[in-house]
Parts: sequence; structure tokens; C-alpha cells
Amino acid sequence: MQTNLADFVKQRPEHAELDGILRNCVHCGFCNATCPTYQLLGDERDGPRGRIYLLKQALEGEAVSRLTQTHLDRCLSCRSCETTCPSGVKYGRLLDLGREIVEEKVERSVFDRLRRFALRQILPYRSRFGPLMRMLRLARPLLPLSLRHKISPPAKAYAWPAANHPRKMLIMPGCVQAELAPSIDAATANVLDRLGISLLRIEDSGCCGALPYHLSAHKQARAMARRNIDACWPSIEQGAEAIVMTASGCGVTLKEYGVLLQNDADYKDKAQRFAGLCKDIAEMLAEEDLPRFGVQPRKIAFQSPCTLQHGQQLNGAVEAILQRIGFQLTPVQDAHLCCGSAGVYSLLQPELSNSLRGQKLQHLQAGQPELIATANIGCLNHLQAGTSTRVAHWIELLNESEEKP
Repeated sequence: MQTNLADFVKQRPEHAELDGILRNCVHCGFCNATCPTYQLLGDERDGPRGRIYLLKQALEGEAVSRLTQTHLDRCLSCRSCETTCPSGVKYGRLLDLGREIVEEKVERSVFDRLRRFALRQILPYRSRFGPLMRMLRLARPLLPLSLRHKISPPAKAYAWPAANHPRKMLIMPGCVQAELAPSIDAATANVLDRLGISLLRIEDSGCCGALPYHLSAHKQARAMARRNIDACWPSIEQGAEAIVMTASGCGVTLKEYGVLLQNDADYKDKAQRFAGLCKDIAEMLAEEDLPRFGVQPRKIAFQSPCTLQHGQQLNGAVEAILQRIGFQLTPVQDAHLCCGSAGVYSLLQPELSNSLRGQKLQHLQAGQPELIATANIGCLNHLQAGTSTRVAHWIELLNESEEKP
């Protein structure tokens, strides 16, 4: 693709990166075949190739409108197109940088600005989101049905084991998962404890930055990244083996801190080291001996989050572990397509999100599984709101298993 970036883009530190991404696109259209929104809407502008053209126009200084922004807003950032693309186009990176530029040129409505501001200022902060969720749980019977389904009951609690092992790994509580499902990290600590690994909570850490970053608040996201690096750094210097992630959506962002802070002279080297230590729990367990887990044969449908299979390129990692320890996995049609959660997408694009969830649940339940397992809190909460079948994080299934002698 030939490009002629506008002068205001050439002044940005990422201009060469943007130009390179655009030039890699060969217009083949393979990406549209695996794009969830293109499959639903059938509009070229709601597929990756069309959005790349819209972003190219914006980056070359052509006029952009609210319509341009609408088509970019409809993108889930699932990155299924990146898995499909034969040219290796980094569409997700182009979209995030391009959205920020369009945001500067197109004014949103007052309601949309307030809504996005509220999401950025509440959800990423445990001290704000926690009290709000507890209040909503009390008011749940009075809420509209569309909102009532999103309010999950208090999660099952697991005890956190004492840190008695010489092998140490770190975990960050994050933001919404700490309130919606604290059992996930506790289950992870118990599973690793059975393998002779102590999992240390980094309490001073916070949101990974994914939510504000995908809402074009890049300055806020970078500040969160620096805070997390600072919070983990003493433990990293003391020899922690890894930073374990149980939410694949957070994991893909943490692994990209080196890119996020590549122009920060004070943090770029630390960010690279930090990102290199970040591992999804599936990556960690794939390297461990797992004979201690005895499970009852159960039929499970596994929903592989987009951030796991496309963002982190770990498709099949969890499935291999579950099958290795004795679970039976049912086949899932179109497993590469997004469930519609996509961070706050379900709040900003509810109609498209619910359509995608309906399709996903139909495919997940086709094999009549006893339960649905996933690897991301957003997917878990979103799917559970649409079905009476239990939806659980897969690490909880290991924690619930009996230990073999």
C-alpha cells in the first residue's frame, strides 16, 4: 500500500511504525473472512480491510467524520484478523494509534464523552469499582433486566496458601476481577502451591491499562503501566520467576508494555524486562509436571478468549492441559470468533455484543457440556449473563480437583 502521511502524523514518535503497518497491507481481504463484525454486518467498513482504508485516510490528513469513528468503534480489537493475515499486518496496533488520532479530530456527543470518562475513572480502580458493585448487587432486583444480568453474585472464596516455597512468582490483583471473581487468583495460588510454587500478590499494583488504552486514553494507560512496573520491581530484582496472569485480556496488554513505553527513556528497558516475565497461567503449567491433579471425567466446552488465541498466540494451550489431566472437551464451531465481551464493548455496543454472545453460546452448548470454561474474566461474566450453564475459569477446575497420592 502506498502512503503519504500528513505532516501532523510525521511529528508523532510512532509515525514510522504507522507507515510500516499500512505498507504491509496487500488488500487481500482474507481478514474479513474471520472478522466478527464483518460477518454480522457485511459492510466493508466494518471489516479490517475497510477500517485500514479509513485509518489511512485519517493519517494522510483527509477529513474524518463521526461515521469514520462509528466504524472504528464497532471493532472489537479481537485481532482475529492478525492471526489470519498472511502479511503480518499489526492491525491492533494501527487501530489503537489511529483511534487516538481520530478522537482528536472528531468531537463525541456529551453523553458519549461522559460515558467513556466514567468507564475510565471507575472500572480500572478497585477502590471505586468494588463499592459500586456491592451497591448494585443490593439494588439488583430493581435494575432493568439488561443491566441485572451483568451483576454477578459474590464469588466463592478460597483460602490463600502461605508462601513457604523457595520458588516465587508474582500476581497482580488487577481491577474488576478482584471484585467479580477473587476466587480465580486464589485458585491459581492453590494450584501453584501444590506444585511447590508460592504466588505473591502485589497489592500496590492496579489496572493493566488495557481499558483506558483501548478508549484512546493513552496517557492514563502509560501511567498505569509505570505504576505496575514500580510495584513489581523490588520482587523482580529479588528473583521472582514470573508475573503470572489469569486474565488473558490483561496478559496481552502486560506483554506489550515494551511497546507501550518504547518512547519513555526512563522506563523502556524496565518495560521490556517486565513484559518478558509476564506469563499466562497456561504457559506456566505447560512447563510443569501435573500428576497431582485427579479429575472426574467431565464434558467441558472451552471458550478460548481472543486475547489468548489471537493476542498472545496461545491457542490450544489451555485445551492441551485440560485434556492432559482428564477432561473431555466438546468441539466448538467457529472457536476463533469473539464472544462479544471485548473489555467494555458489551457496554458501548450492546446490540452487536449480544448478537455475538448468542452465536458463541449456541456453538459452546451444541455438544451439551456440563460447564463452560474460559480464561478471561470479561468473557466469563459476559457469557454467564446469557446462560444458566455454569461458566468458570479453567484454573478453578484444577483447584477443585482431588489431589492424587
